[in-house]
Amino acid sequence: MASSYVCDTLPAARLAATAAVPQPRKLCVRHQRMADEGTNLRLQHSLDALPLDERQQVNAIWSAFSASSHPRRALILQGLLTMCCFSQLSLLTEQLAYLIRIDPFAVLPHELCLKVLLYLDATSLCRAAQVSRRWRALADDDVLWRGICEQHIGQKCTKCGWGLPILEKRRVVPRHSPVPPSPSPSPAPESSQSRLSSSVAILAYPSFSLKRSFEDCTTLSAPPLKRQRSEDPYHGCSLIDTFSSLLTTDDAVHHPSVTRPWKDVYSERMTVERNWRRGRCTIKTLKGHTDGVMCLQFSETLQHPAFPVLITGSYDETVRVWNMETGVELHCLRGHTRAVRSLQFDEVKLITGSMDNSIKVWDWRGGKCIRTLTGHTEGVVCLNFDSNVLASGSVDATVKVWNLRTGGAFTLRGHTDWVNSVQLWDSNPQTGQKATSDSSLFDGSLISAPSHPHCSLQIDPGKMLFSASDDGTIRLWDLTQRACVRQFTGHVGQVQSMKLLVDNCDSAGDVNMTASDKESGFSAPNAPSDDPTSSVSTDTERNKPLLISGSLDNTVKLWDIETGETLRTFFGHIEGVWAVASDKLRLVSGSHDRTIKVWSREEGKCTSTLVGHQAAVSCLALGEDKIVSGSDDNDIKIWSFAS
Repeated sequence: MASSYVCDTLPAARLAATAAVPQPRKLCVRHQRMADEGTNLRLQHSLDALPLDERQQVNAIWSAFSASSHPRRALILQGLLTMCCFSQLSLLTEQLAYLIRIDPFAVLPHELCLKVLLYLDATSLCRAAQVSRRWRALADDDVLWRGICEQHIGQKCTKCGWGLPILEKRRVVPRHSPVPPSPSPSPAPESSQSRLSSSVAILAYPSFSLKRSFEDCTTLSAPPLKRQRSEDPYHGCSLIDTFSSLLTTDDAVHHPSVTRPWKDVYSERMTVERNWRRGRCTIKTLKGHTDGVMCLQFSETLQHPAFPVLITGSYDETVRVWNMETGVELHCLRGHTRAVRSLQFDEVKLITGSMDNSIKVWDWRGGKCIRTLTGHTEGVVCLNFDSNVLASGSVDATVKVWNLRTGGAFTLRGHTDWVNSVQLWDSNPQTGQKATSDSSLFDGSLISAPSHPHCSLQIDPGKMLFSASDDGTIRLWDLTQRACVRQFTGHVGQVQSMKLLVDNCDSAGDVNMTASDKESGFSAPNAPSDDPTSSVSTDTERNKPLLISGSLDNTVKLWDIETGETLRTFFGHIEGVWAVASDKLRLVSGSHDRTIKVWSREEGKCTSTLVGHQAAVSCLALGEDKIVSGSDDNDIKIWSFAS
């Protein structure tokens, strides 16, 4: 088929001298760029070096070839190739290797270039950026890297298996001008849990604006409030109302959002993830407790103060508040008469459980005890609160559910030994209306006698509670029925801790087991297979919330909440497991063998082991770029994987 254009290949000076040659109708892509490459100039210099008669002969050959159509050119080239010896063919091969290369991004429109680059992964984009300035401008485009960030940050990529931490931390925004005080300030209550919980929408995009509630400060004291008429500021008020009064309204000053290139966002998080996978971290040790550290919690997303806060409880009967950035102890809360075994805090309150049989509620910023709850007949080992409901487990083998507004409680009985861990769970948070209000849990209006509560086939909607005990079982309770609806059996030792992974229900690959693995209760990582029927798991199974537990039988187990079956067992510790924690990307466990292990939940293998404590690791908390652990050696260690 004849081409629609004929290209001139003569040097510029010779082309002008051949008036008999018809002008080309159109130039191809290659010859449009030949002037920029200097090819014609080099040919001209080589031609000028020849004698006059030879120069005319070569010029005539070039002129004839340039004036020929494409079919005739092909015929001439085929004839020339038959006349070439191996030396000339070798020269052609060497020249063609360079000449046939073409930069598609120099020809294609910008939109098509980005469309092509959308098929590349992060490593390939980085290599493409090293080709030329043009390629770098395209490969660094925010559209490409935003897509990669959305695919990896906060979740495991289904294609490559990598997930990157969100690294949602409070941005310190400088104030440009002071805000005039309001003539009649009115404190507004806020949701305390929402302060500590991560916002998926904000975390997906690292560039966002925040409102500061307070000036940058180095102390924890709350701003002064309007004096109450009553001598006791807490008299006649519920706990929730009292806590809410400690907060002030956010300032009405909006600061412009500070944006960053998405490639920088990805690079920062990839560095942290590589450190996690290679076990590279820096260790900071906090000293202050005089006996073993039994419980801890930290938060980096508090509105006030501006620095991350860590709170720890110990056998020395104290609770200590720390500035995690500097390692400085800010408060030492005293009031319990025996070991502090459990604690949890939010924006306004701290609740602690002790072996002195009591639960104390604190204003942790001011260091004051607000209220003491009594009801257990023996030591309080664990607690967990959500909204207005507090659950506590005790040495007396019972679980108590408290109403924080009234102080009333009811008791769940069923365990035969210490209750070591409790976890509240709203089983239907996506429904339009809440199935069970917090107040209805205590008035008895929803209680009916369940038939065969231990053999329930489905979990009823509403607020649920998990409890783990020294009797080797984990129980799931329906708080509206005040009855156990499921038991998780499989551990052969005391279950010391557990973690509910409700926010992990959208990640793929969580439940990928063969039938034989399910029967044995152990799951090893499956080999890749092209057969879609080789795995029992389905997308529906992968979307189920999961439960992780650690036991003194040296193992960590992953459970299916709906069936009560073991999905995977993690082996590696040589002594009992005291603490577990997990997020969407990894699982960590602390053991009596003095080590902390980081696990890949999908593959079921240990990716790194952290050694540093001189005694059993009794408690730990997991962050996006750090682990905080407490030990019987009285020390608290911060294992930071940030760059």
